Amino acid sequence: MTRRVRRRTCREREGRVVRGASRVVSAGPEGEEDAGAVEVDWRALPDDTVLQLFARLNYRDRASMASACRAWRALGSSPCLWSTLDLRAHRYDREVASSLASRCGSLRRLRLRGHEAVEAVPGLRARDLREVVADGCRGLTDATLAVLAARHEDLQSLQIGPDPLERISSDALRHVALCCSQLHRLRLSGLREADADAVGALARCCPLLEDVAFLDCGTVDEAALAGIHSLRFLSVAGCRNLKWATASTSWTQLPSLIALDVSRTDVPPSAVSRLISHAKTLKLISALNCISVEEEQLHNPAVFSNSKGKVVLTINSDFKTFETMFPVVDVKEHEVFNQCNWSHKDKIAGDTMTWIEWILSQSLLRIAESNPQGMDGFWLQKGTALLLRLLKSLQEDVQERAATALATFVVMDDESANVDPARSEAVMQNGGIRMLLDLARCSRESAQSEAAKAIANLSVNTKVAKAVADEGGITVLTNLAKSMNRLVAEEAAGGLWNLSVGEDHKAAIAVSGGIKALVDLIFRWPAGTDGVLERAAGALANLAADDKCSLEVAKAGGVHALVTLARSCKLDGVLEQAARGLANLAAHGDNNDNNAAVGQEAGALEALVQLTGSQNEGVRQEAAGALWNLSFDDRNREAIAAVGGVEALVALVQQCLNASEGLQERAAGALWGLSVSEANSIAIGQGGGVAPLLTLARSEVEDVHETAAGALWNLAFYYGNALRIVEEGGVPVLVKICSSSGSKMARFMSALALAYMFDGRMDEVALVGASSDSSSKSVNVEGARRIAFKHIETFVLTFSDPQMFSMAAASSAPAALSHVAEAVFIHEAGHLRCSRSEIGRFVAMLRNPSPILRACAAFALLQFTIPGGRHAVHHAGLLQEAGACRVLRAAAAATTASIEAKIFARIVLRNLEHHQSGTST
Repeated sequence: MTRRVRRRTCREREGRVVRGASRVVSAGPEGEEDAGAVEVDWRALPDDTVLQLFARLNYRDRASMASACRAWRALGSSPCLWSTLDLRAHRYDREVASSLASRCGSLRRLRLRGHEAVEAVPGLRARDLREVVADGCRGLTDATLAVLAARHEDLQSLQIGPDPLERISSDALRHVALCCSQLHRLRLSGLREADADAVGALARCCPLLEDVAFLDCGTVDEAALAGIHSLRFLSVAGCRNLKWATASTSWTQLPSLIALDVSRTDVPPSAVSRLISHAKTLKLISALNCISVEEEQLHNPAVFSNSKGKVVLTINSDFKTFETMFPVVDVKEHEVFNQCNWSHKDKIAGDTMTWIEWILSQSLLRIAESNPQGMDGFWLQKGTALLLRLLKSLQEDVQERAATALATFVVMDDESANVDPARSEAVMQNGGIRMLLDLARCSRESAQSEAAKAIANLSVNTKVAKAVADEGGITVLTNLAKSMNRLVAEEAAGGLWNLSVGEDHKAAIAVSGGIKALVDLIFRWPAGTDGVLERAAGALANLAADDKCSLEVAKAGGVHALVTLARSCKLDGVLEQAARGLANLAAHGDNNDNNAAVGQEAGALEALVQLTGSQNEGVRQEAAGALWNLSFDDRNREAIAAVGGVEALVALVQQCLNASEGLQERAAGALWGLSVSEANSIAIGQGGGVAPLLTLARSEVEDVHETAAGALWNLAFYYGNALRIVEEGGVPVLVKICSSSGSKMARFMSALALAYMFDGRMDEVALVGASSDSSSKSVNVEGARRIAFKHIETFVLTFSDPQMFSMAAASSAPAALSHVAEAVFIHEAGHLRCSRSEIGRFVAMLRNPSPILRACAAFALLQFTIPGGRHAVHHAGLLQEAGACRVLRAAAAATTASIEAKIFARIVLRNLEHHQSGTST
């Protein structure tokens, strides 16, 4: 709820001032108000109604609402609103505790996260505190736990986990027993030990203790546990050092034990048999993921059967059999986990089902986290449905743990974010998407966070992502991304990140307001943890890849947000996604102004250049990719060079020779983009860029050697660079690409590079013996020229069909030339853009004495002027300005020219006529 509700409001409308009330107005024609408008006086609401509103708000919104007026401030401090406090998602320390203390006199239940939060609990002065639930307390000490117990002697329930309490000893456990005599429930995880003295103190001092859980503990005194005669529910799940002979003998003497959890332990089948046979009151043993028990049950399904209705629960069990434990209670099969069906009929049954839900949610989450082999059958046949049933539990922590388990068990590889398709689709097929979205819509922020996390992970699967979108999940996640709770917003942003991978969902995210929510999220937590910022930046990067959405990202302030992250954040994951986002924004140069906008954003180019020196390869790769895209803009190209981009990218390409293919491609691509400029091209050559580009050109990966060939083509335009390429052994490298690459574009550009190098402009500097700024290397220019010409000719001839070309030469019909043009066109070449000087260079080649160069030049001009090419009109205009028509007609009529050169020249003339007629009309 926003802060628009006030005791007094002052709103002007057409000269009128309305005070103390709000109006629900329906606008009629031309803005006229409906005569049936209704006034709502918020002051007239009954106190009970206002309290109900308060109860449905989180603490932050509750405080905002309470600030509206004195009456609401008093209601906002009502004890009924402060009997329960969940501070897990908030910063909580001694200062915050002091500010809350005046409201916590009636506090009964408290949920916390972190050992620092537990240390601050006494500051609340909540003497009547009955229950404390804490997680993330790995650093909790004996002293802190002892103080907590001493200050809250009426404590009835203490739960700390699942993080191991490695610093808690039996001494602290004794303090809890001595101070908290009213204790009913004690659940602790990862204790180093629970010795006989400590457990004995619990037996002596806590006569009401009925629920004990020592999870994943080092050592527990089995015999001492038998002294807690009030014990009804016991869990030692995950404890690996238990003496089962002692345990199975002593625990049968517990007079009230109803249920026992030995999941994830090495309990032998004999111990289970002894317990189930001799413990008179025992009704259930949960032994999930106990290898020896499961193997025994597979070999002998009747091994634990008995006539007393007792259940041994394993992953092989039928989870619909709980009702057999309480035959007098009539419960429908599909309602086994609905506590309402048990508690009002049988208290023991209700308490037992409540405990079963808790231990199942614990065990299933731990199993999902460890992801043991051979569990696919269980998850698909039983586990998924079981988690979805737990998702509807009345226990909030069970609901949240079930959602966390759903988020976890589908993930196969954290590093690559792979999810198991069968498991994720099982959740969808069992109605889990709607259940998770319903949970995400609730008012509890902790539940919102876990539900959003599950939805995010499941949405990696494209089928599930579609189901999420169809169920309205995009709107739900967008609303959660606006949350003031960082954990909720972080998981919601993760969901939008995964959904934005699908092209079908990008527009829906934009329509729902998701782009604005993601941008606002970055500004809301500019110094947040890597999770929230990386997810928001990643989602924006995905959305920016779409042409229309990229405009919305820029409109919402996304350029400034991503540049801010690139400049100021120190977290590699965030920097990588911010750079990727800027790269995608700059990738639509011909369709919108985002490329120029990124370049004009203060500090953007400097930040990206600096990121090319990052220690993280992913950051370097995305920064290089962004600079590559930005270099397509003339002003950006020169601005990148002005901030040290040439030197940085030459250094990057020198360092990435053993790096990933993606980094090599982008580093070479960025130099390709910058080398369009004469000054940059010369600087790259002088700065040592030729040798590493030749190394990349030797790569067997097409994308890498194609990009390197493009950069070398640009560099070869200038005679100094051309000689460097020859000196560095570049001719054999380019010849190999020209003759054997699987990429037509790579072969085309390497042929053009060779043509530049040997069209005569390098001869003068070659006679001197070296380039002007480098030491001389012995090269055989003439021999290199013969090799180059041979392979240029071979390349051109690969596009020649003698029969088709003969027909075209003999015919004056346009259709014959069209067939040739279609056959020889390299579609990717339509994206290349040449400068005036480059077009002039090809026109000059048409007059070269070498028929091979004339054919190559005509072939290149054909590619650059084909109608429909991105820059065909631009190239046609440059040719017209250069007076190329006369030269082309001469080339088409030359008796010494090859048939290929003649046909190609005629096609170029036809292309120019097409563009000229299009311009005139």
